[in-house]
Amino acid sequence: MSDAPSLRTPVEITVNPYRIEGPALISFSGGRTSGYMLRKVLDAYDGQLPADVKVTFANTGKEREETLRFVHECGSRWGVHIHWLEWRDRRTAPEVPFEETGFNSASRSGEPFAALIAKKGYLPNAVTRFCTLELKVRVMRDFAKSIGWRNWVNVVGLRYDEGHRVLKAIDRNAAGKDPWRTVMPLSKARVTVRDVGAFWAAQPFDLGLKPYEGNCDLCFLKARAKLTAIMREQPGCSDWWSAQERSRTATFVTEYRYADLAREVAAQPHMFDELDDDEHDAECGLWCGGEAA
Repeated sequence: MSDAPSLRTPVEITVNPYRIEGPALISFSGGRTSGYMLRKVLDAYDGQLPADVKVTFANTGKEREETLRFVHECGSRWGVHIHWLEWRDRRTAPEVPFEETGFNSASRSGEPFAALIAKKGYLPNAVTRFCTLELKVRVMRDFAKSIGWRNWVNVVGLRYDEGHRVLKAIDRNAAGKDPWRTVMPLSKARVTVRDVGAFWAAQPFDLGLKPYEGNCDLCFLKARAKLTAIMREQPGCSDWWSAQERSRTATFVTEYRYADLAREVAAQPHMFDELDDDEHDAECGLWCGGEAA
């Protein structure tokens, strides 16, 4: 008797979610989750990406040094070319509003971010996050267009346990407003934050940041307790943020100024900050809403 399945027997076809059909742009935020995703995509292609699959990292100038080193290590250890991109105010050449840099030449003092604020004339906030949109999403979009792509796949590191963000990305795809279609292989593979943590625990190198720190050193989306905890551990890291608030006579957060938080930390340098148990990485650049096209 034949062991072959009958025509009425459903046959499950397993498709590797990490085999990405180009043209495709892998958005590497510089965090552990997107680093895990990049490794899985590389493994799906035996370590060599197709020519029409590119990896990009958009640097705002306010990324932690650990993030920059991590991106550099992923590229050098894994033998993959990562395009380091930075926004530029190209008033004389608006068709290419970015510059391709690298680990050594990357901005480290917030230069792209400060230049964007100066051009806009106001500060970003939780409602108007033009920093993410302009410095990351549109920079990567403009890179794709600069190499001749009209439409492409945008590969982002949203996990299975980030359901609300996954749904937002699906809604954006359905709206069809962008020149790209977002795919989320980690969500499709049901990868959670624990899977990512276990992977990096077994590697010879790691990002080296605490879960609450995130890539952007003092992102205004962080909770107050997280900001003050980072300020205690990294004295002087609030200087740039305070300077931007002074320059615009405005605040990133309605409830407080960064200078106020810095004074609070200076007055109580050994105070314990009650941090919530947030297991989701703050990987900026995974855009799920707004006008990006």
